[in-house]
Amino acid sequence: MPDFSMIGFTSAVEPLRLANRVTEQTLYSGMSFSVDGAPVTASNGVTVMVDGDLNDALKLHAVFVCSGLEVHKYCDKALLSCLRHMASHGTGLGGICTASHILAKAGLLDNHACTIHWENLTAMSEEFPDLEITSELFEIDRNRYTCAGGTAALDMMLNWISIQQGANVAADVADEMLHHRIRDGHESQRMELRTRLGVAHPKLLAVVGLMEENLEEPLSCAELAKQAGLSTRQLERLFRKYIRNAPTRYYLGLRLNRARFLLHQTSLPVLSIALASGFVSASHFSKCYRELFKLTPSQERKGTIL
Repeated sequence: MPDFSMIGFTSAVEPLRLANRVTEQTLYSGMSFSVDGAPVTASNGVTVMVDGDLNDALKLHAVFVCSGLEVHKYCDKALLSCLRHMASHGTGLGGICTASHILAKAGLLDNHACTIHWENLTAMSEEFPDLEITSELFEIDRNRYTCAGGTAALDMMLNWISIQQGANVAADVADEMLHHRIRDGHESQRMELRTRLGVAHPKLLAVVGLMEENLEEPLSCAELAKQAGLSTRQLERLFRKYIRNAPTRYYLGLRLNRARFLLHQTSLPVLSIALASGFVSASHFSKCYRELFKLTPSQERKGTIL
């Protein structure tokens, strides 16, 4: 798909090539396709040639859709219809990075566990509330294969190779790729909070973790402090010392940054985004958003610069 993730694409393709190399057999062969057969430009600006259009991709053992930025713009009827046709003929279907959204839109993830990049988890859960959407690194559920993108596609394919060809082949491929450990699907998508923040204080980390887990229904400072075993004054001091911000402002920033991502990467209405980010009204959301980003949510979505 246009604006696809190059790292997700190459992480999925290279393990299959190397499986052929380490076994000296043609275990896998593959081709690349776009909706119309024209070259496709990735989100990093590199343009990739393809072997054909959607109609040339029929009757394959498995088809992996690879997307990236603004996936909601590319769910056209022809694509969804073609994917449904493939599924009806037994083709295994995979989604790399944000492409789980496309499979969900086609109704092809019903009754299957699936995952998507952590930035898109909230939006996908909002749009497809009946799906079993996890925060796993990848999900292999019968003939549906989804991953969070990035190097998660590498681990998904290594596990796929292991299932089909044996653990030794997968280990040899990982060794060729200087990939020291094949990750399990249950591993977290994100690095530890301690590493992301550069902070080691356990109670502060506990509070920030609570904030990140409760963006849609924000907790009060008193409740955050209580759950972490702190007083409100101690909580304020910790944030001032280590993060150089008040806990209320930091929490608001988390919620507004989530809203900003949803505005750019989904077609959800502004009110739905406000509610998903913990605001009870569109007007309050717009006021807070403008104070932080210097433009309204509607202007943000349109790309307007004040």
